Amino acid sequence: MEENYSPNKFESKIYEEWLKKKNFSSNPSLKKNPYVIVMPPPNITGKLHMGHVLNNTIQDILVRKARMEGKEACWVPGIDHASIATEAKVVSLLAKENIKKEDLSREEFLKEVWKWKNKYGDIILKQLKTLGVSCDWDRVTFTLDEKMYESVQKIFIQLYEEGLIYRGAKMINWDPQSKTSISDDEVIFKPSKSDLVFIKYKIVDSKKEILIATTRPETIFGDVALCCNPKDDRYKNLKGKKAIVPIINREIPIIFDEYVDQNFGTGCLKITPAHDMNDYKIGKKFSLPEINIFDDDATLNHNAGIYQGRDRFVARKNIMEDLSKQNLISKTEKIENNIGYSERTDSVIEPKISTQWFLKMNSIVKPAIDAVKNGEINFFPKKFENIYNIWLNNIHEWCISRQLWWGHRIPAYYLENGEYFVAKSLEEALEKAKLKTGNKTLTIKDLKQDDDVLDTWFSAWIWPVEVFKGISNEKNEDFKYFYPTNDLVTAPEIIFFWVARMIIAGYHFTGKAPFKNVYFTGIVKDKQKKKMSKSLGNSPEPIDLIDKYGADGVRIGLMISAKAGNDLIFNEKLCEQGKNFANKIWNAAKFIKKLKISQSLSSQNEKANIWIENKFNKTRLIVEEEFKNYKISQALIVIYKFVWDDFCSLYIEMIKSSENIDKSSHEFIKKIFSDILKLIHPFMPFISEKLWIDMEFNETYKSICVAPYPKIMNFNSEIIEFGNNFSEFLTRVRNIKSENKISQNTEINLFIEKKSSPWIEYFSEYIKNMLKISFIEERESDMIEALIGETKIYISTKNFLKIEKNTDSIKNEIARLEKFLSQIDLKLKNKKFLENAKKEIIEVEKKKYNDTMLKIESLKKNL
Repeated sequence: MEENYSPNKFESKIYEEWLKKKNFSSNPSLKKNPYVIVMPPPNITGKLHMGHVLNNTIQDILVRKARMEGKEACWVPGIDHASIATEAKVVSLLAKENIKKEDLSREEFLKEVWKWKNKYGDIILKQLKTLGVSCDWDRVTFTLDEKMYESVQKIFIQLYEEGLIYRGAKMINWDPQSKTSISDDEVIFKPSKSDLVFIKYKIVDSKKEILIATTRPETIFGDVALCCNPKDDRYKNLKGKKAIVPIINREIPIIFDEYVDQNFGTGCLKITPAHDMNDYKIGKKFSLPEINIFDDDATLNHNAGIYQGRDRFVARKNIMEDLSKQNLISKTEKIENNIGYSERTDSVIEPKISTQWFLKMNSIVKPAIDAVKNGEINFFPKKFENIYNIWLNNIHEWCISRQLWWGHRIPAYYLENGEYFVAKSLEEALEKAKLKTGNKTLTIKDLKQDDDVLDTWFSAWIWPVEVFKGISNEKNEDFKYFYPTNDLVTAPEIIFFWVARMIIAGYHFTGKAPFKNVYFTGIVKDKQKKKMSKSLGNSPEPIDLIDKYGADGVRIGLMISAKAGNDLIFNEKLCEQGKNFANKIWNAAKFIKKLKISQSLSSQNEKANIWIENKFNKTRLIVEEEFKNYKISQALIVIYKFVWDDFCSLYIEMIKSSENIDKSSHEFIKKIFSDILKLIHPFMPFISEKLWIDMEFNETYKSICVAPYPKIMNFNSEIIEFGNNFSEFLTRVRNIKSENKISQNTEINLFIEKKSSPWIEYFSEYIKNMLKISFIEERESDMIEALIGETKIYISTKNFLKIEKNTDSIKNEIARLEKFLSQIDLKLKNKKFLENAKKEIIEVEKKKYNDTMLKIESLKKNL
């Protein structure tokens, strides 16, 4: 075993050995219960960031623990084809070679994308291996795999035949940068400051004008009406009148509808049905024309006259200047409004009427709503249920078509007249066309497949089903054994895009929930509480952190503060803390390794062994309770405190008075250390495996990955309380010596008021040896009183240099305890705490309150 802890010397070698031995492989088993997680597939354009590290560490902890518990643990990794992001990436790379997408055929372009995918598309999966994730790498799935493609086509056809998918012209969200439609859920509204421009519209056959307030003067070329509220007395005289659109001088009707807010702007709106969601509804209601003024890249088209070809924001500025010259702007006000941005490209969205494919959602959401309501699917933390329910109960139709080439191509085939046929192949579409039209002379050349592809989320929503071929081959053994899955670990920001849709799809296509539990991670933020992002430059490179602190150190650094659903503020010092913890364990292993067995010694450490064993058993139980409630960060903290404080700091000190140790104690310490390694393995896989081998624990189980997780055992609470009192006493005496500049090796006297104090009797030998204390029968005149548990003890002051300093110390301790007492008091007066906390927890708080009161009283007597 190496002298120093150097993770970069062994982590990669250990991972290669795991892969070589197929420790992470999974197969249906009659002897085991399955435990299944599917990885939220990262984009093929992606590289590892701190969010990935957090998410995959949590998954790995759950999977490794399940594997050690004897379950058939299956963690399916994969990557997403990410239509918009990947196509944009390849277009950008081709542009550097002066090649435009439009210059290539579809086949030529897709050849370039596949070439890029094969070279760079799995970088993130390779990076995840450095983190130690225990995925079944034989099951890597890509959302454009052949079987996935077949399944997506199959469910599209099924939904179309069920009347749930249809094609039509509707108002949609258009991303001018990627030149494609996006769904409502992919629009992010951001508060912005805009100019509210008050434009004069002249009334036909009148010298009067009407003011219209708008933040988008460039859309006047799409104006087809003005609309006022019928209850607004200011505009009653305009019924039946017409107005003139500035610059283009087009006459448009003035209509009335209660939709108009009388208090916004001037109380009269310009209606552009082709470029506003609400105007579109009014346009349909009043049968108004729809005039599109934008090209796909959001430059103005031929309907904008001399402004044709100008970018929308440039045109806005130009139009305002021209309106001012014509004295048609009354005033401009600064306002705050919400503007929609594309979640994919961060480009300002343009509402646009477009012919697209839509999926009706209203009729298929009920099982998904009921599943969370009745507890068939559980959210951790529970607060996300409300967000989920609000979205599902107000769900919109899903625009599923995208104007891209990279992705799942829509299985619809068109005749020249626009008539289309949905089918799984060109040949099947031809047969349908012949049958419907009665034209037997039609050939394949008469049909053309839809150019559009499906929204990436349309393949992602069947991810838990199809990774086990549940749609393409629903009778296969993997699907029957591994589906439904157990846990989904994901970020809350995709609760609509992915989580809800997977639940809907799971019930619709299999009749079962896709998973039982959803664990929502927090968002990793920097010190300024901004989301970590490589584009903002506020995120460290995870691989650099792993090189510096080791994978285990980084994992512990993130998990120590990663409460479910709560954002965490990342600080590199957390990784340093994680490495220090690993180093503490390493040094404990070195100490145990160097212990020499003495056949002549009797079991001199029996009481210390009994105490640490009971403390371990209680720790194991608490860890299990935390895992059951998906409080994984809290489980780690419990383990951390036990290993650092109880085992390394106290227990090892208790037994290290000599390098020699009796045989039974040596066997015991090796046994409990092996159990500690098992307990920490899910969190710290590399150091636990390294020490498992170096300590020669691998005789029965060659890898700790498959060693059995420690069983839950009974424990003696009284013995544990003895140890707690001893630990507190140890700290108290050492602090008193330190504050009074007395060497820790200086012997002092101790008087116990009670003749029988169980914890002192139990640990008397350790008290004498570790604190250099002599027990005396009578209390001396100058002694400090201390209360440990319910035991009053008196510590000799004859060797103290400054009694006054000790007085200050007592005052500080009283102040500290009084502050602590007030905190307990507030908790015990909190109605919510009393109503929700378990009875035993409340009793613990009451005991702490009483104990603290006694300590304060005792210290005050000393003063």
